[in-house]
Amino acid sequence: MGKESGWDSGRAAVAAVVGGVVAVGTVLVALSAMGFTSVGIAASSIAAKMMSTAAIANGGGVAAGSLVAILQSVAGLSVTSKVIGGFAGTALGAWLGSPPSS
Repeated sequence: MGKESGWDSGRAAVAAVVGGVVAVGTVLVALSAMGFTSVGIAASSIAAKMMSTAAIANGGGVAAGSLVAILQSVAGLSVTSKVIGGFAGTALGAWLGSPPSS
């Protein structure tokens, strides 16, 4: 069990790190690429088109709780919220990388 146990622990640790990075990094990069930034929606972006469509559909404003509002909120999360998201991704990655119970 010595070598196998060490390998499983290493696999879980790698999966945990990857999970944390993916949870925070990938989401923020994707939102930024769409035009959702921490300082607002970028002009002439996919986010701007989404916002325009949502505003037209709602009579001139973007409804609270709409997809556009949620994505903008996620893009502008505080450092603390990003750390919490990273921990959640780390926990999920460790769980997914752990060996099946026998």
